[in-house]
Amino acid sequence: MQNPRKKQRIPKNPKRPERICWGCDRLCAADKMMCGNGSERSQHPCELFGEDWYESLTPEELEYIELV
Repeated sequence: MQNPRKKQRIPKNPKRPERICWGCDRLCAADKMMCGNGSERSQHPCELFGEDWYESLTPEELEYIELV
């Protein structure tokens, strides 16, 4: 049975990841967060783990993520 949950589209290496909060599906501007994620934005994985962050994803994680 397939998972009915829609995959979250995440760019591999966005040009300016610091402009967006990556904490939820809304992808709010860093200075206009609407989700109540807190006072600081969530960083993109490339900011935390480097440009090759997606190479370490497991098959289970790839079920929920679409890399663009």
